[in-house]
Amino acid sequence: MPAPDFCSANAGGAVVSYVLDIDHYWHIKQLHPNGQRFASSPFEAGGFSWRIQYYPNGVSSSCKDCISIFVVLDSRVTGPIKAWSRFTLLDRALEPVPGHSVCTDISQSSEVGASHGCDLFIRKKFLETSGHLYNGDFAIRWDISVDRATPLPYLDRYPWHTDIVFQVRGKTFCAHRCVLAARSPKFEAQLFSETMEPGTAGDYCIKIDDMLPEVFDSLLHFVYTDSLPEMTEEEESWMVEHLLVAANRFGVQHLKLVCEEILCDDINEDTVGIILRFALHYDCRLLRDACIEFLEEPPVLEAVMAGDNDLIELVAKTCPSLLKELWADEDYPMHDELAMCL
Repeated sequence: MPAPDFCSANAGGAVVSYVLDIDHYWHIKQLHPNGQRFASSPFEAGGFSWRIQYYPNGVSSSCKDCISIFVVLDSRVTGPIKAWSRFTLLDRALEPVPGHSVCTDISQSSEVGASHGCDLFIRKKFLETSGHLYNGDFAIRWDISVDRATPLPYLDRYPWHTDIVFQVRGKTFCAHRCVLAARSPKFEAQLFSETMEPGTAGDYCIKIDDMLPEVFDSLLHFVYTDSLPEMTEEEESWMVEHLLVAANRFGVQHLKLVCEEILCDDINEDTVGIILRFALHYDCRLLRDACIEFLEEPPVLEAVMAGDNDLIELVAKTCPSLLKELWADEDYPMHDELAMCL
């Protein structure tokens, strides 16, 4: 039976990206009516075995006009894991198709068969009349982030239990190297390298002068409890961006995704240009895609570009397919400006 072909595109830290080549679209659609799925062979991502469940005619009657796609855990786990996925329709050049990227919520899985995914991923009519379906084949990019760590609220950061000290702008923080290493490959590489030397008291000490102590304290709070500390609206307005930078620096991928989700809610016509630049600088795919999706409406893009002269070039580099789609409309008000960037 025809099967999707899984080709690894990128793997870094806790995030793995795949290109799913869906072959024989019409044949699979005919064989699997609404509610019936095609399941892939098991494959590994993020240290666990998974299967893709593809519903060519929707997972239920409420989404019979759409394609549904889910990821199912296929291996046993010793404790709960958290996973998050994003599915993106790709064009024939393997570039994202504007408006066709769907993110799942962060889900917790503890047993074989646990799943997460999208019931309303792509409208079949759109796909079948577009150029993205070619000779019965089309492609999807699947990004997944897996966090195997569990909260450790019972490990209070008492000095007599710790073996690493951080000096952050004069403020001292004590922690456990094994806990930090379990949460981040970057912490593991740094804290257990051969160049690390203990101080006079036997503890290891790292000085950090370019981060606010409040931010580092929140980072440690998340590492130990898998949750953000309580913050006022005023604190959250500045803390989340700093915390994302810290998470990116130390490779705490789950925290980075949580911060991206919060910042997505701040996107508007006044902030989208700043947030898009921030997302590109720190390689925030979720945040970047949210900005591009916000700019897909021509009136919104036109209004934002009116106050941000450099935005059109930025969008051209980030998502050229969006500008090409707008440029194809000869009546679009900024048709000439778009032509200069394509």
